[in-house]
Amino acid sequence: MGWTEAVPLGAHAQVIAGQSPDGRFYNQDGNGLPFYQGKKDFGASELQPPTKWTTQVTKEALPGDILMSVRAPVGPVNFTREKVCIGRGLAAIRCRNSMDADFLFYQLLGMQDRIAGKEGAVFASINKAEIEALPIVAPPLPEQRRIVAILDEAFEAIATAKANTEKNLQNAREVFEQQHDAIFADLANSAEPIHLGELATFRNGVNFTKRSNGCSIRIIGVKDFQSHFWAPLDDLDVVTLDGDLSPNDAVSEGDILTVRSNGNPELIGRCMVVGGLREPVTHSGFTIRISVDRGRAVPPYVCQFLRSRVVRRKLIDGGNGLNIKSLNQGMLAEVAVPLPPRDTQEQCVARIEALTTATRDLADLADRKTAALDELKKSLLHQAFTGKLTGKATDRQLEAVA
Repeated sequence: MGWTEAVPLGAHAQVIAGQSPDGRFYNQDGNGLPFYQGKKDFGASELQPPTKWTTQVTKEALPGDILMSVRAPVGPVNFTREKVCIGRGLAAIRCRNSMDADFLFYQLLGMQDRIAGKEGAVFASINKAEIEALPIVAPPLPEQRRIVAILDEAFEAIATAKANTEKNLQNAREVFEQQHDAIFADLANSAEPIHLGELATFRNGVNFTKRSNGCSIRIIGVKDFQSHFWAPLDDLDVVTLDGDLSPNDAVSEGDILTVRSNGNPELIGRCMVVGGLREPVTHSGFTIRISVDRGRAVPPYVCQFLRSRVVRRKLIDGGNGLNIKSLNQGMLAEVAVPLPPRDTQEQCVARIEALTTATRDLADLADRKTAALDELKKSLLHQAFTGKLTGKATDRQLEAVA
């Protein structure tokens, strides 16, 4: 039989199903064995440091065992490097002498999608017998170790490439923020500031309940504050209001919307300019509408000023509320906006939009590169367990996406 033919996992490894101790034996003081329950405790390839221990030990996993998540999500794997107690959400897989643990780990990593479900159906759980029946390949140990060595080197290179890609993107975003801030810092020294309350009017968004029985309308909510100047209006939620929509609650082209509250302080003050309206649209009670005097100010200019880090930080730090910080109209009215002539405002917007486009292009490139690296990992795992993995071919594939 060729080594690429499948055999049951249970022929080369022991499977230990987890069992949760009684909760009264749990502690956070380090007494007993570290206790792990499921995937939430997984790291990149090894368990994260323990946060819970148990003095009643039910099922043990030993150093070097592979742990598999057996309840949704089903299939993710991690190593444990110490003796631990495992609960019902995990199973330990202990390799016999015929199986290299790293080889099996990589193989299970490549099988995750198939373990999780077939034909789109995701299993809620997998049991010991089903794990033992998983089809694996088991070449001679020297071949297993050759494959592991190639994958170790390739995956390290992929991790480095992904880290470099993310670092480059972070640097590009920081350069954007610095130049964005510099534009308004220069204006602050040359343009007369005016309080936003003298330049605009404000209105909180509408509230609605499931029992509402009035008109249905699309609504811009906090989830839609993702783009720089507009919400994807075709994807807006439709809600039913109490009664008819007041004309004062309809959003107009060029209105600025900002997040008032949403339970997350980092979202406070996030804003957008509304455009591309083709039908009546309103905005949620978690937002505030800012309607600026178009004769004096360009809405995208005001929006970009509110986006600057100095202003955002003031709004976030100044958020009030006992349990959920929130922004209010009074706080917005006190924001001092440097107001140069309209043509200067438009020039500032054009400069920031050019920076935005360049940064977005870099982000798209980073996403494509990360996706290519993830696909390469899947491809290498497939090659490894179908007898097609060679060091030279792997190097060429890495060079192609590096």
